[in-house]
Amino acid sequence: MAKSISLIVVNYNAGAFLNTCISSAIDKVDELIVVDNASSDSSLKELEAAFPGERKLRIIRNCKNLGFSAACNIGVGESTGNYVMFLNPDCILESNSVTRLLQALEDFPDAGMAGGLLVGPDGKEQGGSRRAVPTPWRSFVRAFGLSRFSNRWPRLFFDFHLHKQPLPTRPTEVEAISGACMLVRRFAMRDVGQWDEGYFLHCEDLDFSMSLRSKGWKILFVPDARIVHHKGGCSHCRPIFVEWHKHLGMIRFYRKFFRAQYPGVLMWLVVAGVWLRFLGIAAYHTGHLLELKMGLVRE
Repeated sequence: MAKSISLIVVNYNAGAFLNTCISSAIDKVDELIVVDNASSDSSLKELEAAFPGERKLRIIRNCKNLGFSAACNIGVGESTGNYVMFLNPDCILESNSVTRLLQALEDFPDAGMAGGLLVGPDGKEQGGSRRAVPTPWRSFVRAFGLSRFSNRWPRLFFDFHLHKQPLPTRPTEVEAISGACMLVRRFAMRDVGQWDEGYFLHCEDLDFSMSLRSKGWKILFVPDARIVHHKGGCSHCRPIFVEWHKHLGMIRFYRKFFRAQYPGVLMWLVVAGVWLRFLGIAAYHTGHLLELKMGLVRE
């Protein structure tokens, strides 16, 4: 069977990032579907102007912001490739990134999904492109800086972000990858089912990774498939909105997968900790916005 890749990009006011993303991807895939969540900026107009009559490109316009998972499901339903790639609009694919991801899945038939090396504009690896599942305990360890004790007690104080570990030289199995860039085998997607639309923004990639592994599929991190990620490039204008949905997603994720391990009062403490964290972050952003309005700091 011929290998074909459908690329799905969920857009919401990505601005110039969207054009740059599509430009980096258009010659690397067989079809490209942009699912727009009712953007109010000029990103779609600029995209249509840059690619007039491009047969590979399709744009689906949602009448309201349905969230990331729902938009991904819409894109999957309209796609035809035997591989499906999800890419954030603030990402840029380097020249051989798709080829390397595809080769990794071809080399490992029991792998359902592969992700590449996410780097910032400075070329440094970002946290999240290879990671362990952030259980409530691991999240507690990271939130309170206890991972500094990992050298002495590695199992107890393990940090779920793996980017501080040496970069592997070949595709490596991991527990989870970032939703910023995922190449998924179509057959594996059918086995797992749709993205969980109970998540609006954030944590749906962890959910999807957990669901794949629960079906016996492996997840690969491919270190020589590089993707430049302008992290937060599409969400910096609404930080409290983003943090609200991120923390809602964390609670849904914990309850869905770890309720049996953290019963009763322990799960209540986990939920309380999540909301305390949100209140602290929201207070910081509110104070920063007030300082901006008063002219005390610059953007």
